[in-house]
Amino acid sequence: MEKRTREKMHRMDYGILLMVTLLCAFGLVMVFSASYYYAQNHAGANYDGYFYLKKQATYMLISYPIMILLSFFDYRQLEKFKVLGFFISVGLLVAVLLFGEEVNGAKRWIVIAGQSIQPSEIAKFGMMLYMCAFMAKKQAVMHEFKRGMLPMLLIIGVICGLIMLQPNMSMAVIIGLMGYALLFAGGADVKQMLLLGVVLVALFILFAVIEPYRFKRLTTFTDPWGDGMNGLGSGYQLIQSFYALGSGGLFGLGLNNSRQKLLYMTYGESDFIFAILGEELGFVGAVVVMCAYGFIIYRGIRVALRCRDRFGSLLAAGITIVFALQVFVNIGVVTGSMPTTGQALPFISAGGTSLLIFMAAMGVLLNISRFTAEKQLPVAAKSRRHTDYRPAAPRRPQTLER
Repeated sequence: MEKRTREKMHRMDYGILLMVTLLCAFGLVMVFSASYYYAQNHAGANYDGYFYLKKQATYMLISYPIMILLSFFDYRQLEKFKVLGFFISVGLLVAVLLFGEEVNGAKRWIVIAGQSIQPSEIAKFGMMLYMCAFMAKKQAVMHEFKRGMLPMLLIIGVICGLIMLQPNMSMAVIIGLMGYALLFAGGADVKQMLLLGVVLVALFILFAVIEPYRFKRLTTFTDPWGDGMNGLGSGYQLIQSFYALGSGGLFGLGLNNSRQKLLYMTYGESDFIFAILGEELGFVGAVVVMCAYGFIIYRGIRVALRCRDRFGSLLAAGITIVFALQVFVNIGVVTGSMPTTGQALPFISAGGTSLLIFMAAMGVLLNISRFTAEKQLPVAAKSRRHTDYRPAAPRRPQTLER
């Protein structure tokens, strides 16, 4: 039986590993294509056309081995670091408010050892780890509000509140939705979850209305040309995204042939890289990439459903939920389905912190896939399979003494 368990642990979901590898390699190509002209004409990139490519490749060389190492690290040991991970997340979020770099009126980045780090990306998974460990241990009381849901709401509130102070409402919404989905998966009462959903929607509307720039974003994405400046104001970026996607047509203009990246569109190598992708590879290329993301999400859900213990199941669900939300928000913004906000497209957008965190998360997911069970067998078949039955040796005939 012990030998069988060891053999099980050496299996991982190679489909996820292959798809992540392909998306990372494709991301390097797209980052170079989207950033070369901008970097060549920008002092911040030292007028080096390969600046973003070299930066992304460096983070890739760091993060890919981390993913492989974590795929061999027993995820159950992570439960011991739930409190430490949460306090590190809170500490970084407080530090960025005190010492962070202010860009466009927001403090979202902090420089540590010469590298810019986005603490909200780390806090996203620090909070997830704590919630999964808590709900796995308190499974019996998760349907109660006071002992089950309330402690988790306090954790979510602390993290989202610190992120709103940056301010970064889009990240707070993603983390809030992740927490809501985890509470539902963790066994919270359905009536309480419905009431909580109404409260969250009301809070979202309140925070969006009280700040003029947030309210303007909510109204601009429905009509970017009606921004009061004939499309040259808050709707400019979204209009350029529409031009890029529309120019791509069915099969695209060809790799490296985008026109919108020629200083018309900003953040083409990061938040709006999907628009450049659609322009160069067309509708077909965009659908292929979305199918690749859909494959990872499907396999992540399957890992969560087949995991043998509750902590691993919730952790796999949380990783998959965050990944799916990030993809949905990025593509939704680029296509004008959601208000404009800054969220990276996993594995493809330029961005060191996001790449490193998501690669580490995929490593944990791969390790969880090593502990998944096969399809359920009938009880009788399962008992026969795990019973070590050996027929008794035939008795030797006794010889009579003479």
